[in-house]
Amino acid sequence: MKIALIREKYTDFGGAERYVASLAENLAQRGHEIEIFARTWKTRNQDGDAGVSPSRPILHRVPVLKGPSFLQILSFAQSVRKMLQKGRYDIIHSFERTLYQDIYRAGDGCHKEWLAQRRKIDPPGKAILHRVNPLHRTLLWIEKQIFSEKGCRAVMTNSRRGKKEIIDLYGVPEEKISVIYTPVDSKRFRCDRGPEKREELLRQFGLKGETSLLLFVGSGFKRKGLTATLKALALLPSPVHLLVVGKDRLAPYKRLAGNLGIEKAVTFTGPLTDVVPYYQGADLFVFPTIYEPFSNVCIEAMAAGLPVVTSRINGASEVLLDGENGCIIEDPLDPAEIAAKIRLGLAIPKNKIAESNHHVLDRLTWGNHIEQVLALYRNVLNEKGLSGKGTRND
Repeated sequence: MKIALIREKYTDFGGAERYVASLAENLAQRGHEIEIFARTWKTRNQDGDAGVSPSRPILHRVPVLKGPSFLQILSFAQSVRKMLQKGRYDIIHSFERTLYQDIYRAGDGCHKEWLAQRRKIDPPGKAILHRVNPLHRTLLWIEKQIFSEKGCRAVMTNSRRGKKEIIDLYGVPEEKISVIYTPVDSKRFRCDRGPEKREELLRQFGLKGETSLLLFVGSGFKRKGLTATLKALALLPSPVHLLVVGKDRLAPYKRLAGNLGIEKAVTFTGPLTDVVPYYQGADLFVFPTIYEPFSNVCIEAMAAGLPVVTSRINGASEVLLDGENGCIIEDPLDPAEIAAKIRLGLAIPKNKIAESNHHVLDRLTWGNHIEQVLALYRNVLNEKGLSGKGTRND
């Protein structure tokens, strides 16, 4: 098949970005002709349009107008449509809010639902500003076009919750939406959970051996629940230490930690190029997000053998075995519940965690994922009346 993939930023850094890069690589290795349409790219192996190999997709740079963010989003959507209309593709698979695709992967969820969840933590006046903000209005308009009858032929979500949101908010027929969970490269994160990795991390931060090491990974701390995590940390008995990995403004969170009297129990590392040693050395992964279609970091933590404590609104909770390889939080804004679930998670026997994580990860392999994606592609091809040889594009 000749397949066009759309991603505004094509990189192999960052969860969602790594997913698209890995998907492209896996499809290309199976003999499919892959072309990437992106505004920018930065990968370890790709340099640009020139040069292609069986496992190396062709990259096309999409021109975008300079200006405010809403204008750039509209410009990208319009530019990539014009470029795609000049080509001949069996499948056009978009990972962005765009206006021309066969399949749309709602990896970021519904912007309409995110704004609704955000109202729970924003000051009252903020919701009014969101309604008139041209960025949000643009995203909502494009989202509405995508989920209209002719917006795309199929929708791919990474959780059952994401599918339900689209049905409830936009009335998309259930049969048009396929739930395909995000895979994980278990080999990259796996370790034998021996004491060496943990001891190494404790030494790195000057911590005592009996300290419980909690790990939080993610950029955009407000959405991902760091405020509630810090408040929960203040309720936990010592010795416990939280490692916060990710990018955001640190000042308000350091100030909150100081006000809670836990400034010595938290380390902010900033963004890291390699988080694997942290997964492998920690005791528990905590992620009480207020909105997350499916968090890659949760299954990465599972692959490293950690128990995971995350909120039910996170699509990744659908693959979590509550009480066996972690705990599910019902209210991500309740520090007392988060603290209680952390205590429960730390008490789960390690052999039970390992067995449950193995059971979950067996289903989340790249091999299984590619088979599901290709099955979706074939269904769309049948609907279009194509044979999978790049004959035409409607």
